[in-house]
Amino acid sequence: MKKLQYVFMTLAALFLATPVFAQNTGSGTISLVPIGAGIGMALAAGLCGLGQGKATASATEALARNPGARAGIQLLLVLGLAFIESLTLFTLVVIFLQVK
Repeated sequence: MKKLQYVFMTLAALFLATPVFAQNTGSGTISLVPIGAGIGMALAAGLCGLGQGKATASATEALARNPGARAGIQLLLVLGLAFIESLTLFTLVVIFLQVK
C-alpha cells in the first residue's frame, strides 16, 4: 500500500510540474530534455546511493569478521566510495552538457 502511495505522489508531482513547459519556445514543440535529465539524475543518484550502502555494509561485515585487516579494508572502502560517487558526478556533467 505504501509503494502505491509513493507512485501516486510521484505522478502527482510530475503532473504538477507541467506548467513549467507552458512557455512557448518559438517552434511550438515542448522539450522533454529537462524531464529526461531529472529522471536520469534521480536514477544515477539513487542507484549510487544503493551501491554505497551495499559497499559500506560489506566493509562493516568484513571488519566485524577480521578487525586486524582494518587498514586495507578502510582504504578499499574509501576508494570504492569515491568511484561510486564519481559516477553520479559524471552523470551530472553529462546532464549539464545535454541541457543547454
